[in-house]
Amino acid sequence: MKKILITGATSGIGRGLAEYYALNDEVFACGRNKDALLELKRLPKVTTLQFDVTDLSSIQDATGNLPALDILILNAGNCEYIDDAKAFDSALFARIIQVNLVSIGYCLEQLLPKVKSGGQLVIVSSSAAFLALPRAQAYGTSKAAVSYLAQSLSIDLTDIDVTLVHPGFVKTPLTDKNDFPMPMAVTVDKAVACITAGIIKRRKDIHFPKRLTIIMKLLQMLPFGLWRPIAKGISR
Repeated sequence: MKKILITGATSGIGRGLAEYYALNDEVFACGRNKDALLELKRLPKVTTLQFDVTDLSSIQDATGNLPALDILILNAGNCEYIDDAKAFDSALFARIIQVNLVSIGYCLEQLLPKVKSGGQLVIVSSSAAFLALPRAQAYGTSKAAVSYLAQSLSIDLTDIDVTLVHPGFVKTPLTDKNDFPMPMAVTVDKAVACITAGIIKRRKDIHFPKRLTIIMKLLQMLPFGLWRPIAKGISR
């Protein structure tokens, strides 16, 4: 039985992962939503930890007595878009950078030392990290930085395997707020299946659905001068 900690476990992909792993492993499900944590607590083998990932002292207080971990999954995040780039919303930008990027640094400081030698660190980024996209000045920037961070950690961590996850669109309460088409969107169950299969194989990069992410990876190789008009067309 492995010991697995998951941040952002109260909704979407994080909740799906918590429910999946709780079938066979010991899960530490982390989040802010007290009611959602109470629901997860009813599952066998689940211990809930309530804290805000943007508050280092909150993380320290909640996780100080954790046992050694086999898998640490840093999944918590949020998404907001900048609707008018000229009237740049610095508060929104800072908020997303704090939740999606700085919080990972807080979690790494407190939780990475608890991962066993031979264990795994899993960081959930986004396929938005592959390409500059309209309205994504905050979200895309945060996820591109998260991907760089995970890849850099993969170089320096010699006794822990690092897996970076690049999901496409996943049907969750967070993406339900999107006001634009989400091509090739997958269910949470499909996302969980892709992620857990990659974790078992200790893959360095998990990306899905491949019919979308492979296209994005190919477009990533275009000179920006060619990609820019395509991206501008998407925004119309």
